[in-house]
Amino acid sequence: MGEQKIQKLAGVRGMNDVLPVDAKQWLYLEKILHDLTRAYGYEVLKTPIVEATEVFQRGIGVVTDIVEKEMYSFEDRLNGEQLTLRPEGTAAVVRAVIEHNLLYDGPKRLCYMGPMFRHERPQRGRYRQFHQFGVEALGFAGPDIDVEIIVMGQRLWDELGLRGVTLEINSLGQASERATHRAALVTYFNAHAATLDEDSQRRLLTNPLRILDSKNPVMQEVIEKAPRLLDFLGTDSLQHFTAVQGLLKAHNIPCKINPRLVRGLDYYNLTVFEWVTNELGAQGTIAGGGRYDPLIERMGGKAAPACGWAMGIERVLELMAISGSTPEPESVCDVYILHQGGATLTAAFIAAEQLRSAGIDTILFCAPDGQATSFKAQMKKADASGAAFAVIIGPDELARNEAQIKDLRGQGGQRAVPLPNLLEAMIDALVSASE
Repeated sequence: MGEQKIQKLAGVRGMNDVLPVDAKQWLYLEKILHDLTRAYGYEVLKTPIVEATEVFQRGIGVVTDIVEKEMYSFEDRLNGEQLTLRPEGTAAVVRAVIEHNLLYDGPKRLCYMGPMFRHERPQRGRYRQFHQFGVEALGFAGPDIDVEIIVMGQRLWDELGLRGVTLEINSLGQASERATHRAALVTYFNAHAATLDEDSQRRLLTNPLRILDSKNPVMQEVIEKAPRLLDFLGTDSLQHFTAVQGLLKAHNIPCKINPRLVRGLDYYNLTVFEWVTNELGAQGTIAGGGRYDPLIERMGGKAAPACGWAMGIERVLELMAISGSTPEPESVCDVYILHQGGATLTAAFIAAEQLRSAGIDTILFCAPDGQATSFKAQMKKADASGAAFAVIIGPDELARNEAQIKDLRGQGGQRAVPLPNLLEAMIDALVSASE
């Protein structure tokens, strides 16, 4: 019998590897996000990937699609605890803020980044493991902070050079106003029950506001004529919404009032918003958020106002590519060191560590098969690395206690330098090349 072939393993459907060729774009975007949050005084908070299931049941809402159908939940087989892979960031952030009493000395501006998990049908821009970046401003009640986080988002899109991104806003008012509107919605949709699909008929009994978020084309005419929440808002809610619009206008940020914008989570009140685009097909929302004043108390903390937004990193990266704003890939290193093994490898190894200690990114050639490789083959590797210079240490160079520096990108040619002076010569060469 022949030897049985071992089956090749594959990743989980909808959970993607980020390969080195793509990781450079991720790192570029992460640096932009880091600089943005630092400019506005937002501090990093990292929460675990796994939380108690109740964090999301209480935070997101039991009758939301996420909790009902999309969460990866399981029982810890060691102690029976019900756990869930986090499907979004806000509830976990609020849990951490309450647990560690972070608001004891006043409001906080926080940000986070990391993987989230939802069991959805994988498609363009929608994955089972996806990555979110988000900002949360906790302890601020005024419309100014609503606008601050929106301005942050607009600054990000401008800096990334994204095209075709528009801002839509709405107000969900307060709980009492939504209750009155809810009753009107139930009456209205009951009168059009024959038009509702199965999901909307279920939501009519649990969360009728979510029917307004349906994308079913058959229902759009009925949805368009449904009672508008804006018509049920009281004086305070309207004043808050008017102030938000005024501050956005003062910042020259255009927006569209979308009375059907409700977001998919239960914890929102007052201002809600989304940035949408027509460039990504069906998955047109690249970021969204709003105010969620009831959430901290609902999660067991002392009542405090809060607002925030989150964006899908994969969707933003795709939109960057479509917009032509993806940066050119950077070189892997500054210097590539070639050698012929034996004593030349030892000298090359020492030289590489000296350069790295001085902050010079350096790759040392290592033969795939452990055997000596020709300088010609090594030079191809050096060229492909994008390095500005190659350092060559062969037997002849080592006998003279020298190294050759070869300019790979300019007109500097090749020259010999004493090995003890290699670091100084390399710094001079790199500085001259950058001028």
